[in-house]
Amino acid sequence: MNEHDERGTTMTGVDPDRLDDQQLMKELETIHRTRHDTLLYGSNDALRAHNERMAVLEGEYLRRNPRRFVAPGRTREGARERTADAASGTPVGKWGPGGAGGRTGGR
Repeated sequence: MNEHDERGTTMTGVDPDRLDDQQLMKELETIHRTRHDTLLYGSNDALRAHNERMAVLEGEYLRRNPRRFVAPGRTREGARERTADAASGTPVGKWGPGGAGGRTGGR
């Protein structure tokens, strides 16, 4: 059996559990950077391989970082608050109401 007969059972790249933290982050940054082009222009096989590799890399990241920081605005509750604030006309930026970094006045 040649390598093409086993496409669905082999993984491309280094097994993520063999990567140190810095290497894992570099792999994640690369795969996220190439995601859009793969979706738009890659073959179905390329997209399938990209999906599988991204899932394995992200799974390894989550396994190593079960208590990672989760931004409040990236939760359902936070999204509901953004919607309510938008409806009320209250500006909410990256750091919440009141402007960048919590500054309230001029410079």
